[in-house]
Amino acid sequence: MSDIRTRTVRANGLTFTLDEAGEGDDVALLLHGFPESRRSWRRQLPFLAGLGWRAVAPDMRGYGQSERPAGRAAYTLDHLTDDVGALFDVLGARRRLLIGHDWGALVAWATAIERTRPLDGLIVMNVPHPAVFAQHLRRSPSQLARSWYVFFFQIPGLPEFLTTANGARLVERAFTQGVADPSIFTPEDLKVWRDNAMAPGAMTAMINYYRANAARLGGADKTMTRRIETPTLMIWGEQDAFLDVALTEGYGPYASDFTLRRLPGVSHWVQQEAADEVNRLMADWMSATSL
Repeated sequence: MSDIRTRTVRANGLTFTLDEAGEGDDVALLLHGFPESRRSWRRQLPFLAGLGWRAVAPDMRGYGQSERPAGRAAYTLDHLTDDVGALFDVLGARRRLLIGHDWGALVAWATAIERTRPLDGLIVMNVPHPAVFAQHLRRSPSQLARSWYVFFFQIPGLPEFLTTANGARLVERAFTQGVADPSIFTPEDLKVWRDNAMAPGAMTAMINYYRANAARLGGADKTMTRRIETPTLMIWGEQDAFLDVALTEGYGPYASDFTLRRLPGVSHWVQQEAADEVNRLMADWMSATSL
């Protein structure tokens, strides 16, 4: 990670710690998921910088070394998309490429849907459009079963106790189970994520993403059906233990310029497990889209 710089910025009233590579006002903002951190993009930041972008990965609110506001209401999608807009502003972005995985992808979708800021490109990994997810959830018992943790996280206190027990070993297992080669996660990687989870108030903040947005995830917010005009690339690891590959279908009503690239044999942690292939897919699409 020698090409990556770390610093803090103030945005949307909070202090964010971020990693960045490259220079300039063409800004690629990369958003991580649960239970991750900015470290999840360590293999993409220098690569995107090499393509001429200033690549920036923050710890999202509540995560890692970024500020953790108190209370469930501080983690609604409205606050999370406002964070994205404010980060682009403080970074002085002229062109904006938004990239997200897992929860970061959901926030990226919402940012594009709400048009929080004009986006030149959107790349999402292993999380579907909110409307596609809501429709699939209603008609797929198997996806409902795969989403058990969303319901479990609504219980007060118990999820925090279990996920942080034994030095947050469940957090480590979330990464290492389901990947073909667990050694892609170094002991240092896993220690960072376990330590982050063990920080005071951190796991509650992370789980509050689920608690604050459960109704919207279930399809209660009809604004999430708006059509996106931003050119969109979806990269999907087909061996995702949490999300059915059928969630890559049915995007015609929701995205006017949509490209899908599926990676057989790759898990939910797609940009870490298949970093070189993900980077190549991004570069090819960005070239074709004049980004």
